[in-house]
Amino acid sequence: MNQENIRNFSIIAHIDHGKSTLADRLLELTGTIDAKKMMPQFLDSMDLEREKGITIKLKAIRMVYKVKNEDPSTSLRTPNLEYILNLVDTPGHVDFSYEVSRSMAAVEGAVLLVDATQGIQAQTLANLNLAKKQGLKIIPVINKIDSEQAKVKETEQEMATLLWPEEPFDQAQGKILKISAKTGQNVEQILKAVIEQVPSPENSKKSFDFAQDEKALPFRALIFDSDYDSFKGVIAYVRVIDGEINDREKIELMATKTQAEVKELGYLNPTYSAKQKITAGDIGYIATGIKEPGKVRAGDTIIKFQAPSFKLQVEPLPGYLEPKPMVFASLYPENPDDFDVLKVALAKLKLSDPSLVFEPEMKEALGRGFNCGFLGTLHIEIISERLEREFGLTLVISTPSVVYKIFDKKDKETFIYSASDWPDQSSINKTEEPWVSLEVVTPINYIGKVMDILKDLKGNYLETNYLTSDRAVIVFETPLRGIIANLYDKIKTVSQGYASMSYNILGFRPGKLVKMEILVANKKEEAFSRIVSEDEAFRDGKNLVEKLKEVLVPEQFSIALQAVIGGKIIARETVSARRKDVTGYLYGGDVTRKNKLLDKQKRGKKLLKEKGRVNIPSKAFLEVFRA
Repeated sequence: MNQENIRNFSIIAHIDHGKSTLADRLLELTGTIDAKKMMPQFLDSMDLEREKGITIKLKAIRMVYKVKNEDPSTSLRTPNLEYILNLVDTPGHVDFSYEVSRSMAAVEGAVLLVDATQGIQAQTLANLNLAKKQGLKIIPVINKIDSEQAKVKETEQEMATLLWPEEPFDQAQGKILKISAKTGQNVEQILKAVIEQVPSPENSKKSFDFAQDEKALPFRALIFDSDYDSFKGVIAYVRVIDGEINDREKIELMATKTQAEVKELGYLNPTYSAKQKITAGDIGYIATGIKEPGKVRAGDTIIKFQAPSFKLQVEPLPGYLEPKPMVFASLYPENPDDFDVLKVALAKLKLSDPSLVFEPEMKEALGRGFNCGFLGTLHIEIISERLEREFGLTLVISTPSVVYKIFDKKDKETFIYSASDWPDQSSINKTEEPWVSLEVVTPINYIGKVMDILKDLKGNYLETNYLTSDRAVIVFETPLRGIIANLYDKIKTVSQGYASMSYNILGFRPGKLVKMEILVANKKEEAFSRIVSEDEAFRDGKNLVEKLKEVLVPEQFSIALQAVIGGKIIARETVSARRKDVTGYLYGGDVTRKNKLLDKQKRGKKLLKEKGRVNIPSKAFLEVFRA
């Protein structure tokens, strides 16, 4: 296939704006999926994606679109030809913005999708900025025009102001497509716009003396995702930039200097479709046969293996900025014998999720586990649920924490990734924590309620910018620890789902921080320890023990829940004991018989309280960190 007839594009949008539904319609229009096999959210293959109604992983699929030359004056450059359209569907939740950045590195254009009932949202702005930095051709599309709540004119105004601020509205308005992905109305216009506006793939500008045509250039492919197969090893999803590669040829991964032989290669449409070769401009897959997941990394460059005697100077492709997880939580198997299973499971998940980082750690109270870095609390929830479902693991999960910096009395700097690593307070000279720049897009009717939530974060209000007469962007600076404390859900709740948020890391700033520990039945539960602001310690401690009281199952004895800072109890709750009517079977008789049984029950509960052990289920850990 000539590169002129290939188009690589992605769909970017805020969560729930219709990306997956639009992808379904495109698959139907191009006949990529048999009508009998078609199902809603076809590209969302994980059970978690379908249950939560969100896209978690980017997906790539190859479509063939046949252009009908119904109008001889059509503006299409090459009518009456087949076009290869490589679509990369992306997530919309703020926690998975790294997935979006990876997909954009593999394409030349992006369909910017906006819901007509909600207008531009925070992730719309964030994704648009990513696309502009990547130099992609933007195709603006308004979705859900069939809805009774659609505000098409207002959404057009917002998009025109955002994309073409200098142009008159009437002129900009004509560049925006209006569709209904649900009914399929006008969806074919997107395919035509992709062919007309998105540039075809271009080879690297670097030339070689002996290479006069594009196929003679040395093979280079960018890995943008990967998966694992027990027979084929690591399967790398690639965008071929230069040259071509044939099945069974030897390859080398430049970053890890790993050599392998191609076990299989081909296209994704939607399952693996094996071919003899893939060439420049293609998006496809290469089964490497490598059984060690850590050797295949997103952002690495695959080249053909070259003998040392004839080694060409092939430059690696620009990869990705390394993801920098700022939210950390410890994962421990409930059964200590499952440690190795957890280690293998995390390595396999990291293949398709480079933003997940982990390293082993050992804690006296919890045994062997892993300290893991994530992009947000939803990311933690998704990973923990995948470990449970796909690998059958039952986990103990510590309370999420951001990375902190502490300076001791000699001004030596140390990074703290877990509350359990926090040193004695007397040895600390000063502490610092990460801050973020937060943008909240909200209807002006809810500005007051949203501002009340933001004020609780103890940050700095910067400004309010108005997108239109009824929608605004609030810009706020705040500590990251306030963001991971379920801020996304709180903003959604007070705005009845209309507000949205995105954020960027600013760096470290000073803060007054202390370690808060939780005692359950007088036993320290390290997994619940967290770092809190000294000024907010009492409030945080009270909220935490109250939440624990809600989620813990009552035992035969009362359970004391205590929040402690430096040996001082700052908050307490008690889970009442389950009670059994031990006198119910008595009939008549003296009252002393009842008292005797009640006293015996009381002594038994006291003994249980002294020797009893509280089993905390893994779901309780998840519930607490959502608090």
